[in-house]
Amino acid sequence: MTRWTHRQWLVAAGGSLGALVLLGVPTVLLPNSLFTREIEPTWWSYPVWGVTAVLCGLLAATYVRNGNSPERADEARSVTGVVLTWFAIGCPVCNKLVLLALGTSGALSWFAPLQPLLAVAGVVLLSVALRTRLKQARACPLPAAPGA
Repeated sequence: MTRWTHRQWLVAAGGSLGALVLLGVPTVLLPNSLFTREIEPTWWSYPVWGVTAVLCGLLAATYVRNGNSPERADEARSVTGVVLTWFAIGCPVCNKLVLLALGTSGALSWFAPLQPLLAVAGVVLLSVALRTRLKQARACPLPAAPGA
């Protein structure tokens, strides 16, 4: 990351901001009038939200430098990590999928206690995807541009 261009850092910042909004609005961690939340967020939801946003931005920046297609494993880890985090920081009884599968009492007694584990799994998957992308960029650097 020490060799990143200004463009990559701009993409990282923009990607982090975008992830904050895309995760924060539907989970109501970012107060808005579009969505409501029945249960107040847990104390750990905000740090997980922030770490996830930063990791998403950094991952987005790894795709800027070269035009190579991302490997499926990185893509799958990234998407799975974001989805797990979204489930983790969301309201357990506001999620329609959880309510359909478990009902209100199941969402509170079964799903809510699993949310911290989902958060950890999501952050770990995003971290592994970022680490893999950074290792690949270091192992296979692009040739210098003509005239550089």
